[in-house]
Amino acid sequence: MLRKGFRRGFCVICATVLLAGSLTACGGTGKNGTADGGSNVAANSAAAEEVSFPLAEKYEFSIMTRVASDSEQDFSKKALVQRMEEKTNVTVDYKTIPEEQFDDKYKLALSKSDMPDVVTKMYIKPYDILGYANKGVFLPLEDYIEKNMPNLKKVLDSRPEVRAAITSADGHIYTLPFVNEWSTNSKENINVIGAIPYINKTWLDQLGLSMPSTTEELKNVLQAFANNIKTENGSVVPMSFRINQVNQDPGISLGSYGCGDNMDHYMVTNDKKVYYSLVQDEARAGLEWLHELYAQGLIDPEIFSQDGATYSAKVASGRVGLFYDWAIGLAGDYTDQYEALPPLAGPDGTINIPRQNYYSFDMGVTAVTSACEKPSVVCAYLDQYFEPSMSIQNCYGTYDDPDYTNVFTKDGDMLKWTDEGAADGKIRNDQNLYDCFAILSDYYGVYVDRMLDSDALRLDMVSTVYSPYISSNFNYPAAFMEQKDITRISEIETDLKKYAEQVKAEIVKDGITDEAWTAYLEKMDQMGLKELLELKQKGFDMFYELTNYENAGTGGAAQDTTE
Repeated sequence: MLRKGFRRGFCVICATVLLAGSLTACGGTGKNGTADGGSNVAANSAAAEEVSFPLAEKYEFSIMTRVASDSEQDFSKKALVQRMEEKTNVTVDYKTIPEEQFDDKYKLALSKSDMPDVVTKMYIKPYDILGYANKGVFLPLEDYIEKNMPNLKKVLDSRPEVRAAITSADGHIYTLPFVNEWSTNSKENINVIGAIPYINKTWLDQLGLSMPSTTEELKNVLQAFANNIKTENGSVVPMSFRINQVNQDPGISLGSYGCGDNMDHYMVTNDKKVYYSLVQDEARAGLEWLHELYAQGLIDPEIFSQDGATYSAKVASGRVGLFYDWAIGLAGDYTDQYEALPPLAGPDGTINIPRQNYYSFDMGVTAVTSACEKPSVVCAYLDQYFEPSMSIQNCYGTYDDPDYTNVFTKDGDMLKWTDEGAADGKIRNDQNLYDCFAILSDYYGVYVDRMLDSDALRLDMVSTVYSPYISSNFNYPAAFMEQKDITRISEIETDLKKYAEQVKAEIVKDGITDEAWTAYLEKMDQMGLKELLELKQKGFDMFYELTNYENAGTGGAAQDTTE
């Protein structure tokens, strides 16, 4: 049951107003692409023109991108880039920036007149997208998509939720997404949930215990682990996790008490009402159950402070009875000992798996800047990577490259995974670009022989073990709201979320009285929770109106999309 007394604002914005809204942005660009604060962006960007490859005359443009330390640093050596140059007569000057420096350097580059033509792998949010657009830094792309990007247009036409997510309230599209879709059933996508609880099945068998099916049975199992298991690698840790950390938080298990929790704490009822999980009595009950386990010494005391490396090393030591992570591989050499813990029934028999607000796409990946002289050529070039086979190669790697271990072989029109490519991320990173692509679920078996093995395993686990117990038909979508609303949400959310997560951790550690819970709810209201939910409801209603979205959200992006 939701917290009583909540009032939520409803502001349904007509889709025709949004799509036919002003074709001007707040700022324009001068000759060198710097903001002039007066002209509109659309007027200063060249009209979309027909483009046919290969070009009669060679053209060159620049792309700034991030690069991982385990990837080939010189993108001109990649077969995909070389083949594209041969096909299009377009040379791309890739300005590769190390991962740890990229965020600072691309922001600096976008403040200068000699900015790159394209910046990609930004993964930025609507507030930043609109900020750059209103300064005249990002060009509006919808006309180029219509005229120069047939591959992307086909994807957007078939996935209205992606089009809605990248379309701002002024009707413009300022960034190109990537899409990585594993299923069209949003309840069966690999990231409809985040962290999965993995239990040491070897220890269960050693002690003659069955897989627990209720929260009470799990408590008894953890006590048995604590009292009867000995390891050579240190003391036994019955349960460990990292509270409030993406893909390592135990929010999924709180569903045994009702709504559960996810990483941004927004949830949607089946009658399309947005609410905040961490003010629900159900969430409190689940957290107090964790406190009971903590007070009995069954939960790792370092859950509040351990960093990712410490946690990973602990799990990989084989002395943890139950851990939470995206993948079972965190257990390292002990992976074979663990199995996914099925959903547990709570004290009243409730079984529920909370949904994460992750999507099968990232909306703020690639932008064309006002420094670009020929946006039609650049957009047509980028569109080549949205062709299905090229999308798969852009994401994962390619075939017949004499200089690198190949990710695929090619049999007719079908890409087939090599054993090395399927197993090793470094091999994939040496060949892929991971910027402009759209992989739809129906590409598997048509353009590529199968899904990446690790993704297929997780998809099977999620769809068979957890999805049947997801009670909500909606997650919170990637709603692109008006800038004033985005700004206000950020203002409220910054302190409110920090406070809510602090109290969440305190409940696990110390429990909470009725008086303290009431005081917490009152403070959340004082911090602006009512207004925050009204704005989030407005965004949900807008998105639903635009897409007639019967099942909001299609899973999750490969990158972390939490705000």
